[in-house]
Amino acid sequence: MNWTVRLTINGEPRTLALDDPRVTLLDLLRERLHLTGTKKGCDRGQCGACTVLVDGRRINSCLTLAVSLDGAAVTTIEGLAQGDQLHPVQEAFIAHDALQCGFCTPGQIMSAVGLINEGQAGADPERVREGMSGNLCRCSAYVGIVEAVLDAQATLTDKTERAA
Repeated sequence: MNWTVRLTINGEPRTLALDDPRVTLLDLLRERLHLTGTKKGCDRGQCGACTVLVDGRRINSCLTLAVSLDGAAVTTIEGLAQGDQLHPVQEAFIAHDALQCGFCTPGQIMSAVGLINEGQAGADPERVREGMSGNLCRCSAYVGIVEAVLDAQATLTDKTERAA
């Protein structure tokens, strides 16, 4: 038996046949679509390495069944930049040396984008730390990560205000 799921992944509509309804979004992305930017860390939703955006909100893709997302828009780290133009959060991570060993970085960036999208970042470093607490980094880049999120939040707010 097959299950069909329709997703828009990084802006591209996809209709996917799954042979098992227990396929997680993480495994669908990595194993079947070869979008390996999303990392498999703890596989229990504790480390945040698998964070992606679903309809603009961050989720742990290792805990989400792909069939439960029929009709949703999924954004992975591969879909964040627009061509050669990095997303402001990606630029801020580079500017503030917030990149870790590379394993946690995609999940941290996706979580930061989600945090800003959700209006939870604000200008308070403590709010950012709390909002990012679901993403663990073993490289201790937290200071740079908080600075990057605050900087990206300011950049995105400035762009929104100028566009209005």
